[in-house]
Amino acid sequence: MNFMKTLAIAATCLTAMLVGQSAHAQTVEELQKRGVVKIGTPLDFPPFGSIDLQGNPIGYDVDVAKRLAEKLGVKVEITPVSGPNRIPYLQSNQLDIIISQMGVTPERAKQVSFTQAYAGIEIVVYGDKSVQVKSASDLNGKRIGLVRASTQDGALVSAAPAETKIQRFDDDATVVQALLSGQTQLLAASSIAASQIDKRAPGRFDVKFKLPYRQRQAIAIRPGNDELLAYINKFISEMKDNGELEALSQKWVGQPLPDFVMKDRP
Repeated sequence: MNFMKTLAIAATCLTAMLVGQSAHAQTVEELQKRGVVKIGTPLDFPPFGSIDLQGNPIGYDVDVAKRLAEKLGVKVEITPVSGPNRIPYLQSNQLDIIISQMGVTPERAKQVSFTQAYAGIEIVVYGDKSVQVKSASDLNGKRIGLVRASTQDGALVSAAPAETKIQRFDDDATVVQALLSGQTQLLAASSIAASQIDKRAPGRFDVKFKLPYRQRQAIAIRPGNDELLAYINKFISEMKDNGELEALSQKWVGQPLPDFVMKDRP
């Protein structure tokens, strides 16, 4: 057998092995046997995820991740993620689960399996009070920041005029800093994120208008893991029914869960 043929066979075997690994079903039993669940969560996006003064992860998503680990009876290993890297981390097996305020979209559903909604937000355009903007048509020529590859990116692009100066950043913290420093005049973000900025800079900014998008946020896992998906869906339903998810929303967000989230069931 010549060298090139041997190399081709080896490459084929390696590809088959990698595909087999990525397609391998991840069961609840496997996670429990391992004793650890690896969950991707944002830690730069309060109140959903941040670091306290003692260096511990805290927030709405962090608490949901901890509750899920408790339900599984395993330890939780939280990995900080951003919008652009969370799905690649999941696909490359660096994560088992994403709990990252990820909006459900058809494009993402081709790459991950989504649970029922565990949170939900409206997307708003928000910015300096001196900027006169009342609708998407007023964004022409305005500098507006958002997180790259986020649902607000798609929602804004579909609504904004062509001359809108959209500036994309890798994470929420950078988007907020761009607004606070004057690098951008506006941002497209969740209504919850806007309320958090109000706490940092009271009286400086306001909500201009809402984008026509209501975001269902769901937990994500790799496709093909139907048993794990059903297990997490049951976990979310239990948290809705016993009031625990509502309590977490009130604790961290200061708002009740939206009705469309409570009604969303598998």
